Amino acid sequence: MLIPATILTGFLGSGKTTLLKRVLTEAHGQKIAVIENEFGEENIDNDILVSDTNEQIIQMSNGCVCCTIREDLRTTLRDLADKRRKGELDFERVVIETTGLADPGPVAQTFFMDDEIAEGFLLDSILTLVDAKHSAQQLNDRQEARRQVGFADQIFISKSDLVSPQELDALQHRLKHMNPRAPQKAVHFGDVSLAEVFDLRGFNLNAKLDIDPDFLNDGHDHEHGEHCDHPSHQQGHDHAHAHDHHDHEHGEHCDHPSHQHGPGHHHHHDDDVKSFVFKSPRAFDPAKLEDFLGAIVNIYGPRMLRYKGVLNMKGTERKVIFQGVHQLMGSDLGPAWGPDEARISKMVFIGIDLPRDIFVQGLEQSLV
Repeated sequence: MLIPATILTGFLGSGKTTLLKRVLTEAHGQKIAVIENEFGEENIDNDILVSDTNEQIIQMSNGCVCCTIREDLRTTLRDLADKRRKGELDFERVVIETTGLADPGPVAQTFFMDDEIAEGFLLDSILTLVDAKHSAQQLNDRQEARRQVGFADQIFISKSDLVSPQELDALQHRLKHMNPRAPQKAVHFGDVSLAEVFDLRGFNLNAKLDIDPDFLNDGHDHEHGEHCDHPSHQQGHDHAHAHDHHDHEHGEHCDHPSHQHGPGHHHHHDDDVKSFVFKSPRAFDPAKLEDFLGAIVNIYGPRMLRYKGVLNMKGTERKVIFQGVHQLMGSDLGPAWGPDEARISKMVFIGIDLPRDIFVQGLEQSLV
């Protein structure tokens, strides 16, 4: 039985430690091992652990296990799996808390690149916490914060009670443009049920492509999801010229108020982490698509955060599912297309300043 692992990320002060404490102290009957990057702004063990211990791994009274990463993550995970095999530790899942400045990409890749770890652990999902009060500034100023949003399988928004409904709406809208595949939930810690935290299967190669339906249906053009009249994308005249041709080619045209150049709201539509969706009713040529995806991952891999597709491939009656993180890409055969199901390929790419036109052109040239 593989041990499910969850990566918990989020900017400084977003509430990761609060969430972790809650998960660790709740009487949920689950035994969880928490791995902390000990450069964290606030270590969990201040409150619920014996703080003067030199032990790297501490078993807590409710059966949870806590440890800090002294060497690297791979060593820590191997140690835990090893102790579990020997019966020295008992836990059912692992949560890895990254530091507030970390890029979750390399942490996620560890689960796919290291055979020993892939044999013991299954990466379930990346959870990103966003602090409603301070996130606008953090997202404007720090690429790490934007990357964390792009990587997420699930976004929790904390401190939403400290901002106005308009500010929360603008934030949710902005996050959706960066990452349309992660559901967002405003939370008050204390009432997130564990079912919303664990077993989300964000890395499963399943035949469902979770893109926020509002994002898919925003447009009235063939690319959907890009033309948006939400007031947060309104722009001053200085930006208008870049956006009046082919709205559907830009993920940026949007009239939502959160993008107005008012005080404190500048540059919202210029986030470097963006997403776009590609859809086509025509089948892909497997060899051409493989060549093209191989080429773009080679060139743009470091800037490609998460990408996923459910594809209609020539030569098979089954859906082909692929997904990737950075340069690591995997694919699998899914279930058969239903007899009445429209065979439409859908892909979503989330990354840093990805050249949308190059991707779209290459994908279109890979169709049969």
